[in-house]
Order: sequence, then C-alpha cells, then structure tokens
Amino acid sequence: MLVIILLAVIGLFACWWILSIDWRKQRKRQQITAQPFPTSWRKIIKHRLPFFRGLPDHLKMQLKKHIQVFIAEKEFIGCDGQRINDNVKVTIAGQACLLLLNKNTDYYPKLKQILVYPSAFYVDSEQNDNGIVSHKRRVLLGESWEQGKVILSWPDTLSSAADPSDGSNLIFHEFAHQLDQQTGVANGAPVLPKQEDYKEWSQILNREFKQLQYCAANQLPCLFDYYGATNPAEFFAVITEVFFEQPQEFSEQHPQLYQQLVKTYALEPLTWDQ
Repeated sequence: MLVIILLAVIGLFACWWILSIDWRKQRKRQQITAQPFPTSWRKIIKHRLPFFRGLPDHLKMQLKKHIQVFIAEKEFIGCDGQRINDNVKVTIAGQACLLLLNKNTDYYPKLKQILVYPSAFYVDSEQNDNGIVSHKRRVLLGESWEQGKVILSWPDTLSSAADPSDGSNLIFHEFAHQLDQQTGVANGAPVLPKQEDYKEWSQILNREFKQLQYCAANQLPCLFDYYGATNPAEFFAVITEVFFEQPQEFSEQHPQLYQQLVKTYALEPLTWDQ
C-alpha cells in the first residue's frame, strides 16, 4: 500500500512539474509578444519578404508575434565567417513562421539552432550500395536535421525570398521538413489536425507522388520540381513551396492535393494578394 501511495505521489509531482514547465513557457511567450514589434524589424520585413504585403492584416499581426518568439527561443549561429544580425534573424524567422499561422504551435519544438553559411556548404555522407560503402561530398543550399538543427545558405535564403511567386523557397522547404520531423523520421506526413485525416492524406499524397515520379522519369512538364520525386519527405517539402508561392496554379492543376495542404496549414494562400 505504501508503495502504491508513493508511486501516486511521484506521478502527481511529475504531472505538476510538466504543467509548471509548460505554464512558465507560455507565460514567457506572452511577455515576449507583449513587447512592441521593433521598427527596424518592420523595415527588414518590408525589404526582404515581399509576400508579407499580400497577407491579410490578422495574419500580419500573428506573424509578427511568432517572429518575436522564434527569435527569442532559437539560437542563430554564423558559420565560415557569416555574420548574424537582425537582418538574418528576421528574414529567416519571417518565412519559417509563415508555416505556423492559424494553429496552436510550439514553434518547431525539436529545433534548437539555425546554422547560417555565407554560401552553399559541403556535407560528407556515407552511402551503402549492396554492401559497398562509399563516401560522398554533397554541395547543399539547406538541410534540416532531426537532431534540432536547420542549416542554410544565406545568399540562397535571400534569393529565394526575393521572388514570392516562382514556386521555390529554401526556408519553406527546410521548415516543412521540420514539421515533418516532429512526428519522428521525415516521411512526408506532418502532424495533421485529426487522426482520421491521415488515411486521406496518405491516399492523395501517394497518388500525386507517383505521378511526379512518372513525370520525372519521362521528363514530362510538371508544376512541381522533380526533386520532389526523390522520396515522400522531399515531395511534402516541394509541394509546400508551391502551395505558398503558386497557389493559383496548384489549385487548378492539383485541386485535391491543394485542399490537403489547406487543411494541414489552416491557410488559404489563394485568397491572399499576390
């Protein structure tokens, strides 16, 4: 009996501790968003993020608050001489937080650090081909790690943000991976609003993924970059880019897939001023 009582007390204490941590985190975030949004940050948004102009006012307000929390909680690290300043932080945070609007969010909870390079960077990887192990060096513009890091090329961050309608955006791509990785290994299935949503999501995305693979294999024209045919995780990241940057074409050519992303992101970019 004593053991049972002790376990119950320990359980209650653990629950209290978890709730206390969450309360303190939410309290701190409220304090952060209660502060005025810096004027200098507004200038950076207007200069670097042209998509911001087309957002409805209520989404602009949400985005600013999210940027404040994101910058306060995430560590930005400059690599190979890259300088980290407000220009870098706001430009990255503004795009990353667009994916979080209209939802209860914990701000990419696994993500701790954003590493920023002054150019494309090299990553050494190991490849096993039927027992033959080889080492390859890949040149990358960005990468999302399950271990709490996103790595970005600063020039490519700027260039992809400059044109909000070309269907290509480095930040949307890498942070879509972060959303995907919240459920574990990236597999093209982020956290969906309801458990029962996964069946329809899987059916539609698998069909569209196979269609892109067919287009890529036969060099047929397609709205989505062929890189999305690599695997389901890359497919989700690629269609996220197009969802936010080319919603008109997306909704016309892939209406069912478009509606899946509308439900997942709780956003309707088609109604924004382009």
